[in-house]
Amino acid sequence: MDEELTAEYSEPCGQCAAVDWGVSDEGHFFCNNCHNVIEKTKVVFDESSLHSKNSRVSSFKKSKRKREEDEREWMVCEGFQFILKHQAKALVGLGVCMKFETEVVWNFWKRYLQNTEQAFTENPVYTPRFTMYKKKKKKKSESESDIQSELSCHGSETASDASGQLSCSGYTSEEQSSLDSALYQHSYPLMTMPRTLALCHLALLWVREAITLTDLLRLVSERRVPYIDIQDVFPQEMRLFGRDVEVFRVQKLPLYSVVHREALLLAKVMKLPSFPTVSQDCLLHPLPLTVRYLLEANLPDALHVWVHKVIKGAGMDDDSYLTFNPNRESPYLLRYEIQAVAVIIVTMKLLFKLDDRVEWKLSEVVAQKKKTEVFRLDRWFAIVQPVLEKARQNEEREEALRKWKPTNPFITSLGRKYLIMKKRRVADYLEHRFRRLTDSASKQLPSTTNPHSSFRFSWGNEEGSDGPSMYNSCLVCTFNKDGVKYLTNRKYWHPELRLCVSKSCGDHFPEVEPWLPRMYSWVLDLFSFILGVRQAEVHKAVLDVERRFLRRNHSAFKWTYKSVLKQKIKSKTGN
Repeated sequence: MDEELTAEYSEPCGQCAAVDWGVSDEGHFFCNNCHNVIEKTKVVFDESSLHSKNSRVSSFKKSKRKREEDEREWMVCEGFQFILKHQAKALVGLGVCMKFETEVVWNFWKRYLQNTEQAFTENPVYTPRFTMYKKKKKKKSESESDIQSELSCHGSETASDASGQLSCSGYTSEEQSSLDSALYQHSYPLMTMPRTLALCHLALLWVREAITLTDLLRLVSERRVPYIDIQDVFPQEMRLFGRDVEVFRVQKLPLYSVVHREALLLAKVMKLPSFPTVSQDCLLHPLPLTVRYLLEANLPDALHVWVHKVIKGAGMDDDSYLTFNPNRESPYLLRYEIQAVAVIIVTMKLLFKLDDRVEWKLSEVVAQKKKTEVFRLDRWFAIVQPVLEKARQNEEREEALRKWKPTNPFITSLGRKYLIMKKRRVADYLEHRFRRLTDSASKQLPSTTNPHSSFRFSWGNEEGSDGPSMYNSCLVCTFNKDGVKYLTNRKYWHPELRLCVSKSCGDHFPEVEPWLPRMYSWVLDLFSFILGVRQAEVHKAVLDVERRFLRRNHSAFKWTYKSVLKQKIKSKTGN
């Protein structure tokens, strides 16, 4: 039968160049050799209406996707609710308090649904009225013709969608599993995958947990918090298909700045009250948080005394400054961990200057005293630098070995289902064969990450540590003269601290980075690797701390300079 229908078609296949065509039950031509489906369809003549104009069938309507027996109707917000539930459970399993899932995340989610009119309201925004919700946001100057075209494009009861033809979004009404994914837009304030992490970050901040945003993103990268391959944990009755793929697919990990910005936007949408106070007993306070990163960077504990002075001098220990309040006129959400490492870097600049000259001279002076327990910056650099390079290489290797292909592939359309499944079978077969060839070699690879530690490095004299610890080293950074205590570093350098006038001005770090001292750039690189953020974000936080510290202590610095100048004049004149 297929030979009669395909006898007049002798074009070679576009994939395998074979001329061996068959006809499917739907009337589409496919290659018997490689199973490639083409757009050509069979031609049928009705003898009873031979002279009719509509007797020739040029195309066949695609069959509607049949819903499985265990499948049910669901909406996009239900999918995000399922994801948030699993993310909250994973964080509770990692040690977060129990009320985090049952009270905080759930209450935040209810406020979000209510304020976006998706649920918990008398007039919810269901699928047929989704465009009407958008219509409220339009400008009053919009013409009625534009509104009618928008309604005809997005309405769920239009004739084009009912007939299975392509809608304005590029998908048919049958090419989706959820009810409203064809109308769901990735726009503010609707939920997206990065915004699920932003909501979890706000909930962690509400319960004052020690898990910072960088920790949360690291847990996501290690797949201890569900985010990547989220379709693998979806229940059978909520299969992702068609347009749902665009809503829930994750192709890369979100950046720190993206999640931070989304968290601030969600707080405004949910109209949250002022958060619990970040006091010194909270681990997000800069005092305990800087201790953590001093340990991480293998710096001496004696440095924390000077860190405390910088925090106090910059006014960063004020509860009103540290506590997030979305109800302010211009609310700001602090980047607690980046601010903590910025304070440490500013303190190191105050003590050692980090200008590629002074820090090495100070190390030579300390080395002449032959005291091994005194902290030396050159010895610290010699210990940390190779460990940092090794950790970066291990991270790059793990990133190269990361499996991004999901276990259950996304099916974007019925026409591509066979091709997607075929590619998956070939990929699984090749991976299995390659694993058999490299199984013996992969077993010899050492374990590079500790799944039970929040630290990237382990310093100490124990077996398996990365290097000797300098935590208990003494710090020699001052000298006494005429009963007055002075810092060994006489001057403090800093880049331009003026803020950009234009709000559209971007990041200037690539422009100034070649002119920065190499030691300062290396310190930025160290802490940016520890946090998993870009160097530009750490440098920006350093400038913010310097603005606050120098603005508050400008007179003190001026007085110190004048006193030193007077002493020099007296010593020269002999008076």
